[in-house]
Amino acid sequence: MPEFDVIVLGTGLKECVLSGLMSVNGKKVLHIDCNPYYGGESASISPLEELYKRFQVSAPSTPMGRGKDWNVDLIPKFLLANGQLVKMLLYTEVTRYLDFKVAEASFVFKGGKLHKVPCTETEIQASDLMGMFDKRRFRKFMSFILNFEENDPRTHHDMDPRRTTMRDVFRHFDLGDDVVEFTGHTLALHVSDNYLEQPCLATINRIKLYSESLARYSLSPYLYPLFGLGELPQGFIRLSAVYGNSYMLNRRVDDIVMEGGRVAAVRSEGEVFRCKQLICDPSYTPARVKKAGRVIRVICLLNHPIKNTQDANSCQIILPQTHLNRKSDIYVCLLSYSHNVAAEGKYIATVSTMVETSNPEKEVQPGLALLEPIMEKFVSVSNLMVPTDDGRRSQVTNQLLSRDASAADSCVLLCFPSRSSSLDRTTPRRTSRQILKTSWICTAASRGQSSSSGTPETVTATLTSERSAKPHRFVIITVPTQLRNTVSGARIATEERKSCRF
Repeated sequence: MPEFDVIVLGTGLKECVLSGLMSVNGKKVLHIDCNPYYGGESASISPLEELYKRFQVSAPSTPMGRGKDWNVDLIPKFLLANGQLVKMLLYTEVTRYLDFKVAEASFVFKGGKLHKVPCTETEIQASDLMGMFDKRRFRKFMSFILNFEENDPRTHHDMDPRRTTMRDVFRHFDLGDDVVEFTGHTLALHVSDNYLEQPCLATINRIKLYSESLARYSLSPYLYPLFGLGELPQGFIRLSAVYGNSYMLNRRVDDIVMEGGRVAAVRSEGEVFRCKQLICDPSYTPARVKKAGRVIRVICLLNHPIKNTQDANSCQIILPQTHLNRKSDIYVCLLSYSHNVAAEGKYIATVSTMVETSNPEKEVQPGLALLEPIMEKFVSVSNLMVPTDDGRRSQVTNQLLSRDASAADSCVLLCFPSRSSSLDRTTPRRTSRQILKTSWICTAASRGQSSSSGTPETVTATLTSERSAKPHRFVIITVPTQLRNTVSGARIATEERKSCRF
């Protein structure tokens, strides 16, 4: 009977990231998926005919180009250029398997029309998203944001970032409602106004992340992988394959065997695979998750760019909730042949939002109206699932758990030097055990925000060794404590990365 340290069920991004990291760490891992393709619910579907089969839609009556030229993402998500997921890709060198391209623009819906989100000082001055006096106050607000340092009270303007609400911060700078809406939904990317009554620190970090991402490429802060988002999990799969990870696609999972309340094995098509720990997506353990909401997504195939977007081949459009009498925003993601996800001259627009009524399709009509005429539509309504327990006793870890894990329930997974570090490039590679044996004094630390894609939380820390006064900056990636035994002793690299494929 085969035995493994960990069995992973599903090939979504989070499962593939954990599977790859544990394989690199020397763990014996078996990865099983009931689907014949990688990516799970967030897969890239190709050729185009497979998309029609998946949604049980009849074949198109108009020419759509070669089917193999299409790579349609079921759940498209732009990546912030300076975000944690991009940093993780760089530090693990998975970027050797991927190429990215920056999105051309970002737009916001206001007053019945689309407005380009300004990216330069000239565009800010010409924009009609805010008045002349608001622009002056907004400039002072952004100066405060960019100079803000969590551990330097001199940059806080006599406000406590852990207690002062974001609404009070906006009042401090006398910002009008239009500027508040623009900042909270377009820059901080909040989907509702709940953030206004919460401590301002998280929102300040979100705005700083947006600004830093925008500064890298100027056009917009967003990146997207060529050939679709499905390339991300496949990149981690290629990484883990080098270290002997075992994969089984199109394999039915019959049962999860428990002994004494803990996972013991997985039964699949007559075979039994024993394991010490199980990581899976919600579809494999329906009794261990509960529904927390619903999301509607409408994939639209177009033969034209979206009107009033300056003929952009790729962009994001945000429709703030206040203009639609809703509780959450509507998002429109436009991609095209320029990202190698569609045939020449064709476009893919995905409209999505949280479901709030019994008629989800009616809720996304404002977004669909921007896309007319539409060649073909594919509608899906999915449940948002959350785990019912933390999996510590059963050792069954649901992929969504890491998103809700608190800092107190985390342990070090990987440590990498920050790209801004000035480490000696001749410094040899070390293991995390060797690093932790050194006495370090933490002189500064800032916690990153967990991404919507569920990647692990990060902390950027400045450490000084007792042997040397020279400071070193490390990025520490954390995961829930229940994975401690699985990932302890993960390798770290102590030299800066020299290049980036972006």
